[in-house]
Amino acid sequence: MNRTPAFEVTDAGAIARLVRDLAFAQVVTGDGGGGFVASSVPLLLDVPADGGPWRLRGHLARSNPQARLGDTPMSALALMVGPHAYVSPSAYPSKAETGRVVPTWNYVEVHLHGMFRLTDDAADTLAVVTDLTDAHESARSQPWQVSDAPADYVSTLARGIVGFEIVVERVEAKAKLSQNKSDADRRGVVDDLSGRPGGGPEVARLMGSGEFDRPGPSDNLL
Repeated sequence: MNRTPAFEVTDAGAIARLVRDLAFAQVVTGDGGGGFVASSVPLLLDVPADGGPWRLRGHLARSNPQARLGDTPMSALALMVGPHAYVSPSAYPSKAETGRVVPTWNYVEVHLHGMFRLTDDAADTLAVVTDLTDAHESARSQPWQVSDAPADYVSTLARGIVGFEIVVERVEAKAKLSQNKSDADRRGVVDDLSGRPGGGPEVARLMGSGEFDRPGPSDNLL
């Protein structure tokens, strides 16, 4: 990750919230032959109360090449990219004053480095499926539960997937949200993105939340 002080997120609580909100990652490992293999999967984050290492949990289809890498732990990188949006120079009031503005892109991202290990155990696999379901159904008025489906049906489907975990060794997080701009230019970006399609409104919401406000010394073009 290109680490820029103006945009770097270092608070562990804020990073944990980002990981849980983003939820979906590209998990990259070696392929056992000198190359790389990646899978796009939802992940759960476990943060031990005793201050131990964070753990990411997920599952893969048994047909996935990453599900056939064997029992030996290997280095992995989980890439989470959150809401992102193009920022036009026209969004800045300072454009009319100086003309010294250029396009850029606002976004949030988290890189989690650690050791990937398959956990091909029926109980562990069912646990991660259940926990993922519970996490993403929790906001619904009538959450669906794994136990709502017939047990033999769930058992049959579970045999087609393999659980895994990543013991996290290092985390890098970034929220590039115009922190290095004037208040007027930031308001201009928020107003502009709020009416844009795609990730614009969510980026504007994050900018307005204040959670990632941090003044920076200079412009940055990604």
